[in-house]
Amino acid sequence: MLFGILTKVVVQQLPVTAHKIFCFNRWTAGVGEFTEQVKIIAPDGATTICENKTKYKLASPDASQTNVHLFQNVTLKDPGAYQIEVNVDEVLKLRYPLPVLLVNPQDQAHNPGSDSPKSNED
Repeated sequence: MLFGILTKVVVQQLPVTAHKIFCFNRWTAGVGEFTEQVKIIAPDGATTICENKTKYKLASPDASQTNVHLFQNVTLKDPGAYQIEVNVDEVLKLRYPLPVLLVNPQDQAHNPGSDSPKSNED
């Protein structure tokens, strides 16, 4: 899974385990040494299900740094909006939702979406 590329996770049963989740962040327009922390927060808004930290340095205002966080074997137990939090030096810089939707395969079979091909015969 790539956060920022995916807009939601749709599954037929929970819990589900994501074997590898990648989160990419790019930083620029700063000077100094920084610590970036990425957390995945459960839909209850309080439970951190995983987190990762990395240190990086920007030598000049025009320098840039791309950080890649790998989370392995992340179990998503509940449906709802998980939050991806990105902190730099313990200051929240970005938070975005990753909805996990539980669908019933029988509902999809009985109610096909508008993507279904339609017959041209009348």
